[in-house]
Amino acid sequence: MPAATPEIVVRGGVLHDGEGGPARRADVAIAAGMVVAVGEVAERAPLEIDAGGLAVAPGFINLLSHAWASLIEDGRSQSDLRQGVTLEVFGEYIEAPLNDRLRESCLRRQGDIRYDITWSTVGEYLEQLTGRGISTNVASFVPATVVRRHVIGDGDRVPDAAELDEMRDLVDAAMCQGALGVASALIYAPATFATTDELVALATAAARHGGMYVSHMRSEGDRLIEAVDELIEIARRSRGRAEIYHLKQAGRANWGKLDLVIEHIELARAGGTQITADMYPYSAGATGLDASLPPWVQEGGHQRFIERLRDPAIRGRLLDEMRHPGVGWENMLLLAGSAEGVLFSSFKSEKLKRHTGRTLAQVSAERGSSPEDTVIDLLIEDDSRVGAIYFVMSDENVRRQIALPWMSFASDSASLAPEGPFLRSNPHPRAYGTFARLLGHYVRDERVIPLEEAVRRLTSLPAENLRLRGRGRLSPGYAADVVVFDPSRIQDHATYAEPHHYATGVHHVLVNGIPVLRDGEHTGATPGQVVRGPGWRP
Repeated sequence: MPAATPEIVVRGGVLHDGEGGPARRADVAIAAGMVVAVGEVAERAPLEIDAGGLAVAPGFINLLSHAWASLIEDGRSQSDLRQGVTLEVFGEYIEAPLNDRLRESCLRRQGDIRYDITWSTVGEYLEQLTGRGISTNVASFVPATVVRRHVIGDGDRVPDAAELDEMRDLVDAAMCQGALGVASALIYAPATFATTDELVALATAAARHGGMYVSHMRSEGDRLIEAVDELIEIARRSRGRAEIYHLKQAGRANWGKLDLVIEHIELARAGGTQITADMYPYSAGATGLDASLPPWVQEGGHQRFIERLRDPAIRGRLLDEMRHPGVGWENMLLLAGSAEGVLFSSFKSEKLKRHTGRTLAQVSAERGSSPEDTVIDLLIEDDSRVGAIYFVMSDENVRRQIALPWMSFASDSASLAPEGPFLRSNPHPRAYGTFARLLGHYVRDERVIPLEEAVRRLTSLPAENLRLRGRGRLSPGYAADVVVFDPSRIQDHATYAEPHHYATGVHHVLVNGIPVLRDGEHTGATPGQVVRGPGWRP
């Protein structure tokens, strides 16, 4: 008998409880937002969900989400929810913690989505988000980039002792507010100016609260192995855990480095340092055009960046550096192989939006200028980073990474809908397809890993790595985040040319015991809560 009278029973499904063991036929009874029984549930409930012939699993965890702004615009989180995601984890960047200077900077740089910034801390940001009403749960790391900008601005310099103490204090405060750890994004200015010692100091502050260090590493291409070793060093010196954001080998010349990456990570793990990684199952990445320029031209913030680009003397030096491998920086244009490998995804300017969905080669030819000149001109004209998709990875390495037992999954994208301001740009198809593509293409069709293992990597593995209490499993006492899907039909439909297409095959999703997706359609419910890390102090 259930420990409490069930309010909902998900009945007759094939249960994947998140632990990776064999699936079994079982009912799931839910009351007061919690799982109260798993097995044969004789008692009837006011709401019965027929899961006959379908898989029933814990809600999926998107370990790197950029939905921190899209959920302000539309709290339904539809592109992720329709793939079974019930928890969005932010961190590579969110707009917190803020002071007045940073708040003003954030407001100036808003694009298609416009909103007031009424918060200062990580905790306040998460609470205002759930206060607005959202359909998925949310959690966040504290971004090292914002901590650095908060204390010392956008300059290329080392913080002094007092400034480093202030940065540690900001991390301490965020951890007490429920942050999961500290996150870095080291190919972007001003984050790239941080030394290993600075990152160790922040990671140590997070580790004292049970938090982890997670990083978009200093290189995913030419200096990939050195970047992995730096992450391992930060984990060891901070006596904490570390995760690699969206592990990849960017650029054909670097595809053969995956063996060394695996070797270094597994040696660290065997030595007692917990290193894990996440990925998205695509062979293209997405970032800004600024990732094709050296950090020195971006030092001092966005306005200084644009001013330098307008300087003819600086332009000559830039063009030369953009045509050679980056020394101490990641040259995404070269890693893409050619201008054909760069696809424009978003512009701020109405005049330039017509180039969305076109390649750098096409736009350069139309303008009669070199790809490097076109990059500089577009950055000036759009007065933004300019969103771009870079085709830099190997399909075979994607398959090999999926098979790694310590690999989780993440969209590295916002959660969208094919309507409103979201249609004013073309996202990477990972926004609509990451989780369905894993379960459909790679699990069902290519059989890279078994379904029960894929579910483990989407649920209990990231929950354990993040030290989340009561999430990631379907077991009595756990939160009733539940996805019911058809393994034979789950499918992604988003493409690079036409990305605004929902995945199909997910029938029902419950968040904290509330049905948010029924028979594949959104119910309008917004039961999302803040999920807090191990250092939270109410």
